[in-house]
Amino acid sequence: MLPLKAFLLTLLSLSSVLGHSHHHDDDETVPEDRREELLKKWEQEWGFSGISTFAHMKAVKCLLEPDELYDIAIIGAPFDTAVSYRPGARFGPRAIRAASGRQLPGTSYNARAAINPYLSWATLRDCGDIPVTPFDNALAERQMYEAFLELGTRPAKSIAPASSSSSRTKSIGSGKPKLVTLGGDHSVALPALRALYQIYQKPITVLHFDAHLDTWNPVRYASYWLSEQSRFNHGSFFHIASTEGLISNTTSAHAGIRTRLTGVDDGDYTNPGPEQGFLRIHADDIDDIGPAGVVDSIIDRIGLDPDQPVYLSVDIDVLDPGTAPGTGTPEPGGWTTREMIRILRGIEKLNLVGADIVEVSPSYDNVGETTALAAAQVAFEIITSMVKAGVDQDLGGWYGKKEGEVFDDEAVGKDEL
Repeated sequence: MLPLKAFLLTLLSLSSVLGHSHHHDDDETVPEDRREELLKKWEQEWGFSGISTFAHMKAVKCLLEPDELYDIAIIGAPFDTAVSYRPGARFGPRAIRAASGRQLPGTSYNARAAINPYLSWATLRDCGDIPVTPFDNALAERQMYEAFLELGTRPAKSIAPASSSSSRTKSIGSGKPKLVTLGGDHSVALPALRALYQIYQKPITVLHFDAHLDTWNPVRYASYWLSEQSRFNHGSFFHIASTEGLISNTTSAHAGIRTRLTGVDDGDYTNPGPEQGFLRIHADDIDDIGPAGVVDSIIDRIGLDPDQPVYLSVDIDVLDPGTAPGTGTPEPGGWTTREMIRILRGIEKLNLVGADIVEVSPSYDNVGETTALAAAQVAFEIITSMVKAGVDQDLGGWYGKKEGEVFDDEAVGKDEL
Protein backbone atom coordinates (compact mmCIF):
# COMPACT_ATOMS: atom_id res chain seq x y z
CA MET A 1 0.00 0.00 0.00
CA LEU A 2 1.32 3.47 -0.94
CA PRO A 3 2.18 5.87 1.89
CA LEU A 4 -0.23 8.78 2.15
CA LYS A 5 2.29 11.33 0.79
CA ALA A 6 3.14 9.18 -2.24
CA PHE A 7 -0.56 8.54 -2.88
CA LEU A 8 -1.35 12.27 -2.82
CA LEU A 9 1.55 13.06 -5.18
CA THR A 10 0.36 10.35 -7.59
CA LEU A 11 -3.19 11.70 -7.43
CA LEU A 12 -1.97 15.26 -8.05
CA SER A 13 0.11 14.17 -11.03
CA LEU A 14 -2.82 12.25 -12.53
CA SER A 15 -5.09 15.23 -12.02
CA SER A 16 -2.61 17.49 -13.82
CA VAL A 17 -2.37 15.14 -16.79
CA LEU A 18 -6.13 14.73 -17.05
CA GLY A 19 -6.66 18.48 -16.73
CA HIS A 20 -4.22 19.21 -19.53
CA SER A 21 -5.79 16.55 -21.72
CA HIS A 22 -9.27 17.98 -21.14
CA HIS A 23 -8.10 21.49 -22.01
CA HIS A 24 -6.47 20.21 -25.21
CA ASP A 25 -9.67 18.44 -26.26
CA ASP A 26 -11.66 21.62 -25.67
CA ASP A 27 -9.21 23.59 -27.79
CA GLU A 28 -9.64 21.18 -30.70
CA THR A 29 -13.43 21.46 -30.59
CA VAL A 30 -13.55 25.27 -30.80
CA PRO A 31 -15.19 26.10 -34.14
CA GLU A 32 -12.94 27.82 -36.64
CA ASP A 33 -15.07 30.94 -36.88
CA ARG A 34 -15.15 31.22 -33.08
CA ARG A 35 -11.37 30.81 -32.92
CA GLU A 36 -10.97 33.55 -35.54
CA GLU A 37 -13.19 35.87 -33.54
CA LEU A 38 -11.21 35.23 -30.35
CA LEU A 39 -7.95 35.97 -32.12
CA LYS A 40 -9.28 39.26 -33.47
CA LYS A 41 -10.50 40.32 -30.05
CA TRP A 42 -7.72 39.16 -27.75
CA GLU A 43 -4.53 38.33 -29.66
CA GLN A 44 -3.21 41.92 -29.54
CA GLU A 45 -0.51 42.56 -26.96
CA TRP A 46 1.21 45.68 -25.72
CA GLY A 47 4.90 46.05 -24.98
CA PHE A 48 4.19 46.14 -21.25
CA SER A 49 1.82 43.17 -21.19
CA GLY A 50 2.12 39.42 -21.45
CA ILE A 51 4.52 36.90 -20.01
CA SER A 52 8.10 38.15 -20.35
CA THR A 53 9.71 36.29 -23.23
CA PHE A 54 12.22 37.76 -25.62
CA ALA A 55 10.35 40.00 -28.06
CA HIS A 56 7.11 38.25 -27.12
CA MET A 57 8.31 35.07 -28.84
CA LYS A 58 6.51 31.83 -28.22
CA ALA A 59 7.93 30.32 -25.03
CA VAL A 60 8.87 26.66 -25.13
CA LYS A 61 11.11 24.73 -22.75
CA CYS A 62 12.94 23.29 -25.71
CA LEU A 63 15.18 21.05 -23.62
CA LEU A 64 12.02 19.25 -22.47
CA GLU A 65 10.51 19.18 -25.96
CA PRO A 66 12.87 17.25 -28.25
CA ASP A 67 10.49 17.58 -31.19
CA GLU A 68 10.40 21.38 -31.03
CA LEU A 69 12.09 22.84 -34.11
CA TYR A 70 13.14 26.42 -34.86
CA ASP A 71 15.49 28.40 -37.06
CA ILE A 72 16.68 30.79 -34.37
CA ALA A 73 16.31 30.17 -30.66
CA ILE A 74 16.87 32.43 -27.68
CA ILE A 75 18.34 30.47 -24.78
CA GLY A 76 19.21 31.86 -21.35
CA ALA A 77 22.35 30.83 -19.49
CA PRO A 78 21.87 32.29 -15.98
CA PHE A 79 25.37 31.54 -14.71
CA ASP A 80 27.75 33.96 -12.95
CA THR A 81 29.93 32.01 -10.53
CA ALA A 82 33.03 32.32 -12.74
CA VAL A 83 33.38 36.10 -12.41
CA SER A 84 36.48 37.86 -11.12
CA TYR A 85 34.77 41.01 -9.83
CA ARG A 86 31.03 41.68 -9.40
CA PRO A 87 28.51 38.81 -9.62
CA GLY A 88 24.89 39.24 -10.66
CA ALA A 89 24.79 38.32 -14.34
CA ARG A 90 22.68 35.25 -13.53
CA PHE A 91 19.79 37.71 -13.64
CA GLY A 92 20.86 38.96 -17.06
CA PRO A 93 18.54 36.76 -19.17
CA ARG A 94 15.52 37.92 -17.19
CA ALA A 95 16.49 41.59 -17.51
CA ILE A 96 17.20 41.38 -21.25
CA ARG A 97 13.86 39.68 -21.88
CA ALA A 98 12.03 42.39 -19.95
CA ALA A 99 13.91 45.10 -21.85
CA SER A 100 12.89 43.54 -25.18
CA GLY A 101 9.20 44.13 -24.42
CA ARG A 102 8.79 46.86 -27.03
CA GLN A 103 10.00 44.50 -29.75
CA LEU A 104 6.51 43.41 -30.71
CA PRO A 105 6.50 41.30 -33.89
CA GLY A 106 4.01 43.58 -35.63
CA THR A 107 6.05 46.70 -34.94
CA SER A 108 9.64 45.51 -35.37
CA TYR A 109 10.52 46.48 -38.92
CA ASN A 110 14.25 47.20 -38.88
CA ALA A 111 14.64 50.25 -41.11
CA ARG A 112 18.43 49.92 -41.23
CA ALA A 113 18.17 46.38 -42.56
CA ALA A 114 14.91 46.73 -44.54
CA ILE A 115 13.33 43.68 -42.91
CA ASN A 116 11.14 42.69 -39.98
CA PRO A 117 13.00 39.67 -38.57
CA TYR A 118 9.98 38.53 -36.57
CA LEU A 119 7.60 38.45 -39.54
CA SER A 120 9.88 36.92 -42.14
CA TRP A 121 10.60 33.32 -43.13
CA ALA A 122 12.31 32.19 -39.91
CA THR A 123 10.69 30.38 -36.98
CA LEU A 124 11.87 31.92 -33.72
CA ARG A 125 11.45 30.54 -30.21
CA ASP A 126 12.34 31.59 -26.71
CA CYS A 127 13.60 28.29 -25.37
CA GLY A 128 13.79 29.44 -21.76
CA ASP A 129 16.83 29.01 -19.54
CA ILE A 130 19.33 26.22 -19.04
CA PRO A 131 18.93 25.10 -15.40
CA VAL A 132 22.56 25.84 -14.55
CA THR A 133 23.78 24.89 -11.09
CA PRO A 134 25.37 27.72 -9.05
CA PHE A 135 27.25 25.28 -6.82
CA ASP A 136 29.74 23.54 -9.11
CA ASN A 137 31.33 25.33 -12.06
CA ALA A 138 32.56 22.14 -13.69
CA LEU A 139 29.07 20.69 -13.58
CA ALA A 140 27.62 23.98 -14.80
CA GLU A 141 29.94 23.96 -17.82
CA ARG A 142 28.87 20.41 -18.62
CA GLN A 143 25.19 21.33 -18.32
CA MET A 144 25.59 24.26 -20.68
CA TYR A 145 27.62 22.23 -23.17
CA GLU A 146 25.06 19.44 -23.31
CA ALA A 147 22.23 21.95 -23.64
CA PHE A 148 23.92 23.85 -26.47
CA LEU A 149 24.74 20.59 -28.23
CA GLU A 150 21.18 19.30 -27.87
CA LEU A 151 19.59 22.51 -29.12
CA GLY A 152 22.13 23.10 -31.88
CA THR A 153 22.01 19.65 -33.47
CA ARG A 154 18.30 19.65 -34.23
CA PRO A 155 17.35 20.26 -37.84
CA ALA A 156 16.21 23.77 -38.69
CA LYS A 157 12.45 24.27 -38.85
CA SER A 158 12.29 26.13 -42.15
CA ILE A 159 14.11 26.15 -45.43
CA ALA A 160 15.45 29.63 -45.99
CA PRO A 161 14.07 30.97 -49.28
CA ALA A 162 17.49 31.88 -50.61
CA SER A 163 17.97 31.25 -54.32
CA SER A 164 19.90 28.19 -55.44
CA SER A 165 22.63 30.44 -56.79
CA SER A 166 23.13 32.15 -53.44
CA SER A 167 26.20 31.24 -51.43
CA ARG A 168 23.95 31.23 -48.36
CA THR A 169 22.27 28.02 -49.52
CA LYS A 170 25.69 26.43 -49.71
CA SER A 171 26.99 27.77 -46.43
CA ILE A 172 28.16 25.46 -43.70
CA GLY A 173 25.25 26.53 -41.51
CA SER A 174 22.53 25.60 -43.98
CA GLY A 175 19.84 23.44 -42.42
CA LYS A 176 21.12 24.04 -38.89
CA PRO A 177 19.41 26.22 -36.26
CA LYS A 178 21.17 29.17 -34.68
CA LEU A 179 21.26 29.90 -30.95
CA VAL A 180 21.41 33.38 -29.44
CA THR A 181 22.47 32.99 -25.82
CA LEU A 182 21.56 35.50 -23.13
CA GLY A 183 24.16 35.40 -20.34
CA GLY A 184 25.24 34.97 -17.73
CA ASP A 185 28.92 35.78 -17.37
CA HIS A 186 31.18 35.48 -20.37
CA SER A 187 32.45 32.01 -19.53
CA VAL A 188 29.24 30.63 -21.10
CA ALA A 189 31.03 31.08 -24.45
CA LEU A 190 33.35 28.12 -23.73
CA PRO A 191 30.63 25.42 -23.66
CA ALA A 192 29.00 27.13 -26.65
CA LEU A 193 32.25 26.88 -28.64
CA ARG A 194 32.74 23.27 -27.59
CA ALA A 195 29.27 22.45 -28.87
CA LEU A 196 29.78 24.36 -32.13
CA TYR A 197 33.07 22.56 -32.72
CA GLN A 198 31.26 19.24 -32.41
CA ILE A 199 28.49 20.41 -34.75
CA TYR A 200 30.75 21.85 -37.47
CA GLN A 201 33.81 19.66 -36.95
CA LYS A 202 36.26 22.52 -37.46
CA PRO A 203 37.68 25.49 -35.54
CA ILE A 204 35.23 28.38 -35.19
CA THR A 205 36.01 31.98 -36.08
CA VAL A 206 35.26 34.20 -33.07
CA LEU A 207 34.31 37.86 -33.30
CA HIS A 208 34.59 39.13 -29.75
CA PHE A 209 33.28 42.54 -28.65
CA ASP A 210 34.62 43.33 -25.18
CA ALA A 211 36.60 45.75 -23.07
CA HIS A 212 38.79 42.80 -22.02
CA LEU A 213 40.85 40.23 -23.89
CA ASP A 214 39.46 37.15 -22.08
CA THR A 215 42.44 35.19 -23.34
CA TRP A 216 44.28 35.27 -20.01
CA ASN A 217 46.30 32.23 -19.11
CA PRO A 218 44.63 31.05 -15.86
CA VAL A 219 47.96 31.10 -14.01
CA ARG A 220 47.98 34.90 -14.29
CA TYR A 221 45.18 35.09 -11.77
CA ALA A 222 46.79 32.93 -9.07
CA SER A 223 49.63 30.56 -9.93
CA TYR A 224 49.76 29.06 -6.42
CA TRP A 225 46.07 28.52 -5.64
CA LEU A 226 45.24 26.89 -8.95
CA SER A 227 42.95 23.97 -9.71
CA GLU A 228 41.36 22.51 -12.81
CA GLN A 229 38.04 24.10 -11.89
CA SER A 230 39.53 27.52 -11.14
CA ARG A 231 40.93 27.60 -14.68
CA PHE A 232 37.37 28.00 -15.94
CA ASN A 233 36.50 31.65 -15.42
CA HIS A 234 35.21 34.60 -17.40
CA GLY A 235 38.69 35.90 -18.22
CA SER A 236 40.37 32.70 -19.37
CA PHE A 237 37.80 30.83 -21.44
CA PHE A 238 39.19 31.90 -24.83
CA HIS A 239 42.65 30.73 -23.71
CA ILE A 240 41.16 27.33 -22.85
CA ALA A 241 39.18 27.24 -26.09
CA SER A 242 42.31 28.05 -28.10
CA THR A 243 44.39 25.36 -26.43
CA GLU A 244 41.59 22.87 -27.19
CA GLY A 245 41.69 23.85 -30.87
CA LEU A 246 38.16 25.24 -30.88
CA ILE A 247 39.05 28.68 -32.31
CA SER A 248 40.47 29.64 -35.70
CA ASN A 249 43.83 31.33 -35.16
CA THR A 250 43.84 33.14 -38.52
CA THR A 251 40.42 34.77 -38.69
CA SER A 252 39.32 35.69 -35.14
CA ALA A 253 39.18 39.24 -33.76
CA HIS A 254 38.70 41.27 -30.57
CA ALA A 255 36.95 44.65 -30.87
CA GLY A 256 36.51 47.42 -28.33
CA ILE A 257 39.51 46.40 -26.22
CA ARG A 258 40.71 48.84 -23.55
CA THR A 259 41.76 46.62 -20.66
CA ARG A 260 44.65 47.07 -18.23
CA LEU A 261 47.31 44.37 -18.40
CA THR A 262 49.01 42.24 -15.78
CA GLY A 263 52.62 42.78 -14.73
CA VAL A 264 54.99 45.63 -15.55
CA ASP A 265 55.16 45.24 -19.33
CA ASP A 266 53.05 44.38 -22.37
CA GLY A 267 53.55 40.64 -22.02
CA ASP A 268 49.82 40.00 -22.21
CA TYR A 269 50.01 41.33 -25.77
CA THR A 270 53.35 39.95 -26.90
CA ASN A 271 53.89 36.62 -25.15
CA PRO A 272 53.52 33.72 -27.57
CA GLY A 273 50.38 31.77 -26.84
CA PRO A 274 46.78 31.17 -27.85
CA GLU A 275 45.89 34.84 -27.31
CA GLN A 276 47.97 35.79 -30.33
CA GLY A 277 45.35 34.25 -32.65
CA PHE A 278 43.12 37.34 -32.41
CA LEU A 279 43.30 40.61 -34.29
CA ARG A 280 42.88 43.45 -31.76
CA ILE A 281 40.75 46.49 -32.51
CA HIS A 282 40.96 48.91 -29.62
CA ALA A 283 38.21 51.15 -28.33
CA ASP A 284 40.33 54.22 -29.18
CA ASP A 285 40.63 53.12 -32.82
CA ILE A 286 37.10 54.28 -33.47
CA ASP A 287 38.27 57.89 -33.02
CA ASP A 288 40.70 57.48 -35.91
CA ILE A 289 38.84 55.22 -38.33
CA GLY A 290 35.21 55.59 -37.26
CA PRO A 291 32.59 52.80 -37.12
CA ALA A 292 32.98 52.16 -40.86
CA GLY A 293 36.70 51.64 -40.39
CA VAL A 294 36.04 49.19 -37.58
CA VAL A 295 33.65 47.30 -39.86
CA ASP A 296 36.23 47.18 -42.66
CA SER A 297 38.90 45.88 -40.27
CA ILE A 298 36.58 43.12 -39.07
CA ILE A 299 35.55 42.06 -42.57
CA ASP A 300 39.16 42.11 -43.80
CA ARG A 301 40.17 39.84 -40.92
CA ILE A 302 37.23 37.44 -40.82
CA GLY A 303 36.11 37.37 -44.45
CA LEU A 304 32.81 36.17 -45.87
CA ASP A 305 33.72 32.53 -46.47
CA PRO A 306 30.48 30.46 -46.51
CA ASP A 307 32.44 27.43 -45.33
CA GLN A 308 33.82 29.13 -42.22
CA PRO A 309 31.45 29.33 -39.22
CA VAL A 310 31.53 32.57 -37.21
CA TYR A 311 30.53 32.95 -33.56
CA LEU A 312 29.68 36.47 -32.39
CA SER A 313 30.27 37.08 -28.70
CA VAL A 314 29.19 40.44 -27.22
CA ASP A 315 30.20 41.41 -23.70
CA ILE A 316 28.00 44.38 -22.86
CA ASP A 317 30.99 46.06 -21.20
CA VAL A 318 32.26 46.88 -24.70
CA LEU A 319 29.96 49.87 -24.19
CA ASP A 320 31.01 52.74 -21.97
CA PRO A 321 29.68 52.42 -18.40
CA GLY A 322 28.08 55.83 -18.88
CA THR A 323 25.82 54.03 -21.38
CA ALA A 324 25.79 50.57 -19.85
CA PRO A 325 26.63 50.64 -16.12
CA GLY A 326 24.92 47.34 -15.34
CA THR A 327 27.84 45.01 -15.83
CA GLY A 328 30.27 43.12 -13.64
CA THR A 329 33.61 44.54 -14.78
CA PRO A 330 33.03 48.09 -16.07
CA GLU A 331 35.81 49.90 -17.93
CA PRO A 332 35.54 53.63 -18.76
CA GLY A 333 36.24 54.76 -22.30
CA GLY A 334 34.01 52.41 -24.25
CA TRP A 335 31.82 52.76 -27.31
CA THR A 336 28.32 54.21 -27.38
CA THR A 337 25.26 52.09 -28.09
CA ARG A 338 24.80 53.93 -31.38
CA GLU A 339 28.35 53.11 -32.49
CA MET A 340 27.92 49.48 -31.53
CA ILE A 341 24.68 49.13 -33.45
CA ARG A 342 26.25 50.79 -36.49
CA ILE A 343 29.10 48.28 -36.42
CA LEU A 344 26.73 45.33 -36.04
CA ARG A 345 24.74 46.51 -39.02
CA GLY A 346 27.94 46.79 -41.06
CA ILE A 347 28.94 43.16 -40.41
CA GLU A 348 25.55 41.67 -41.25
CA LYS A 349 26.99 39.53 -44.06
CA LEU A 350 29.24 37.48 -41.77
CA ASN A 351 28.47 33.76 -41.77
CA LEU A 352 27.04 33.69 -38.24
CA VAL A 353 26.25 30.28 -36.74
CA GLY A 354 25.63 31.47 -33.19
CA ALA A 355 25.96 34.41 -30.81
CA ASP A 356 25.82 35.51 -27.21
CA ILE A 357 25.13 38.70 -25.28
CA VAL A 358 26.68 38.43 -21.84
CA GLU A 359 27.67 40.18 -18.59
CA VAL A 360 24.42 42.12 -18.13
CA SER A 361 24.17 42.48 -14.36
CA PRO A 362 20.91 44.32 -13.63
CA SER A 363 21.61 45.04 -9.97
CA TYR A 364 24.19 47.62 -11.15
CA ASP A 365 21.99 49.08 -13.88
CA ASN A 366 20.27 52.45 -13.58
CA VAL A 367 16.55 53.14 -13.18
CA GLY A 368 16.18 53.51 -16.94
CA GLU A 369 17.62 49.99 -17.44
CA THR A 370 19.88 51.30 -20.19
CA THR A 371 22.23 48.31 -20.04
CA ALA A 372 19.44 45.78 -20.48
CA LEU A 373 17.89 47.91 -23.24
CA ALA A 374 21.22 48.01 -25.07
CA ALA A 375 21.60 44.23 -24.75
CA ALA A 376 18.08 43.66 -26.07
CA GLN A 377 18.82 45.92 -29.04
CA VAL A 378 22.08 44.09 -29.73
CA ALA A 379 20.14 40.82 -29.77
CA PHE A 380 17.60 42.36 -32.15
CA GLU A 381 20.35 43.43 -34.55
CA ILE A 382 21.99 40.01 -34.45
CA ILE A 383 18.68 38.22 -35.06
CA THR A 384 17.96 40.64 -37.90
CA SER A 385 21.24 39.74 -39.60
CA MET A 386 20.61 36.01 -39.16
CA VAL A 387 17.15 36.28 -40.73
CA LYS A 388 18.25 38.63 -43.48
CA ALA A 389 20.97 36.18 -44.50
CA GLY A 390 18.28 33.76 -45.63
CA VAL A 391 16.31 36.14 -47.83
CA ASP A 392 16.52 35.60 -51.59
CA GLN A 393 16.79 39.25 -52.64
CA ASP A 394 19.01 42.23 -52.05
CA LEU A 395 17.25 44.21 -49.35
CA GLY A 396 19.91 46.86 -49.27
CA GLY A 397 22.01 48.16 -46.43
CA TRP A 398 21.39 51.33 -44.47
CA TYR A 399 17.70 52.18 -44.75
CA GLY A 400 17.21 50.02 -47.80
CA LYS A 401 20.03 51.64 -49.76
CA LYS A 402 21.40 49.14 -52.25
CA GLU A 403 25.04 48.87 -53.24
CA GLY A 404 26.04 51.50 -55.79
CA GLU A 405 22.81 53.43 -55.29
CA VAL A 406 22.93 57.19 -54.65
CA PHE A 407 20.17 58.94 -52.73
CA ASP A 408 18.52 61.98 -54.32
CA ASP A 409 18.45 64.48 -51.44
CA GLU A 410 15.66 66.54 -53.02
CA ALA A 411 13.48 63.51 -53.75
CA VAL A 412 13.99 61.80 -50.42
CA GLY A 413 14.38 64.80 -48.15
CA LYS A 414 17.51 65.46 -46.21
CA ASP A 415 15.71 64.89 -42.91
CA GLU A 416 15.01 61.30 -43.93
CA LEU A 417 18.60 60.36 -44.71
